[in-house]
Amino acid sequence: MSKGTALVTGASEGFGRQIAERLIREGYTVYGTSRRSQPDTPTGVRMRVLELTSADSIAACVQGIVTEAGSIDVLINNAGRFHMGLIEETPVEEVELLFQTNFLGVARVTNAVLPVMRRQKRGRIVIMGSLAGVVGVSGMGYTSAVKHALEGYAEALRIELEPLGILVSIMQPSYFRTDIYDRRITSGQETPIADYDAIRTALNRSLEADNAQGGDPARVADKVLTILQSSAPRLRYPVGKDAALLVRLKRYMPEAMFLRGMRARLKG
Repeated sequence: MSKGTALVTGASEGFGRQIAERLIREGYTVYGTSRRSQPDTPTGVRMRVLELTSADSIAACVQGIVTEAGSIDVLINNAGRFHMGLIEETPVEEVELLFQTNFLGVARVTNAVLPVMRRQKRGRIVIMGSLAGVVGVSGMGYTSAVKHALEGYAEALRIELEPLGILVSIMQPSYFRTDIYDRRITSGQETPIADYDAIRTALNRSLEADNAQGGDPARVADKVLTILQSSAPRLRYPVGKDAALLVRLKRYMPEAMFLRGMRARLKG
């Protein structure tokens, strides 16, 4: 017997695929989404097309799942783009697309699912945030900006929905070994700003090292399951190497000392 119906956005690769497969093994009926048509997986993840920037695509996907399964008990808001680039060198048009996808896309999907969960008087929503939503990460400043926005969104959403029986949590993963780094969107001008040359070189070296040393993404899928199995899940879940430590340092360390530590990665 199924433990419920879960919708996992961005389930064709990365964290989303790991989470979808983990929930299948645990006994959930799982619908995964991708921007392009994908076959159902051999393990039973039912793949559907969903474009985060299209309200019509989202509505059609959610309605199709409800018609077929009868409910949506779990929503994992995972899909999104990974953007790298120095802030001044990033065109505003790229920033607009990033927020349309990574922030407004989450809001659109959540709004499409909430009427179903409100009728059921139950539901679990997990948002894929990042440690970049806790600290401002040089070289991916706009990714940090959108993840910070998701932090505030998740907190307000949790307060509004908990009285209705719907619980919201946000994940704060550090670096993990997924292909998102290879699929990153990298901003750069035709003529880069020379003042940033040394910083750019140091940041690229640091980010590549962080990615190479990242943890096993299965840990993120396991943490999602922990959240779903908890009768009283927390709002925020740091996960990964030094994730909880960094959150504590940001909270308790003097600001000047913390920023000095963050600037250290800019040194070549």
